[in-house]
Amino acid sequence: MNKIFITGGNGMVGKNLINYINREDKYIVLAPTRSELNLLDLKAVNNYLKKNRPNIIIHCAGLVGGINANIERPFSFLLQNTILGFNLVNASIENSIKCLINLGSSCMYPKNSDDFLQEDDILCGKLEETNEGYALAKISVSKLCQYAKKEFGFDYKTIIPCNLFGKFDNFHPDKSHLIPAAIRKIHLAKTNNTIPIIWGDGSARREFMFTEDLASFIMYAIKNYDKLDSIMNIGIGKDYSIFEYYKTISKVLGYKGDFKFDKTKPSGMKRKLCSITKQTKLGWKPIHNLEEGIAKTYKYYLETYGI
Repeated sequence: MNKIFITGGNGMVGKNLINYINREDKYIVLAPTRSELNLLDLKAVNNYLKKNRPNIIIHCAGLVGGINANIERPFSFLLQNTILGFNLVNASIENSIKCLINLGSSCMYPKNSDDFLQEDDILCGKLEETNEGYALAKISVSKLCQYAKKEFGFDYKTIIPCNLFGKFDNFHPDKSHLIPAAIRKIHLAKTNNTIPIIWGDGSARREFMFTEDLASFIMYAIKNYDKLDSIMNIGIGKDYSIFEYYKTISKVLGYKGDFKFDKTKPSGMKRKLCSITKQTKLGWKPIHNLEEGIAKTYKYYLETYGI
């Protein structure tokens, strides 16, 4: 049976991916916890790969957070995410692991682009300042994957998902991303008769995909590894404004009240919409629409937090 080593198995993407892979009985999933394997320790990573010999590695681990966390901790986001990725790629080469899929981020792209973000756009412009540390780390690891092929012949891949949301998401008031933060705010507004506050003016546009759909693509990628480009976007090919997300979430949750805008808060990039030309050529597309994904995420929120 093929062994799949998943880093970050306790995170949102990792948990959804493990659940998806476990639907089939022909894979052995290796997903050590942080206490079982410290990815910041190169020797430990080397020894783990030498002992377990996975057939493929999916690198989902990382220090992540919303816009506030990225602003406050740029050093930590750059340092930890760079070391995690470098250790894993280096150890994979040392142990002759042939297949590795590295998860990038759409924040790797230059800011203030009004057009679709193409893979060749990376390093062609200034990064968004609010998450520059995280972006630099992701760019560095993706380049290391490309250089692994050029120097050592290992064809490692980087996939760049658009923004994600779904089951196992983070709903913390200070650490959550847009959709889980909006779900929490709107739910509390509905139950406590308060008004949700939206950061910025609500005009910035974002592309979000339900995490189960990313898990579906990764499963496709595992089975069709040689068809993947060395770096490619994965998304839905459509974006919405921040305010449109709030309105759609309100519809799903049954909230009919007003909103307030805090224009003293940063909005981030004006637009982040990834070109999915390479994905479309593969013939793969997401299953869930926005409302379906929000409904499943809200169900998880209610069940998990008992609110």
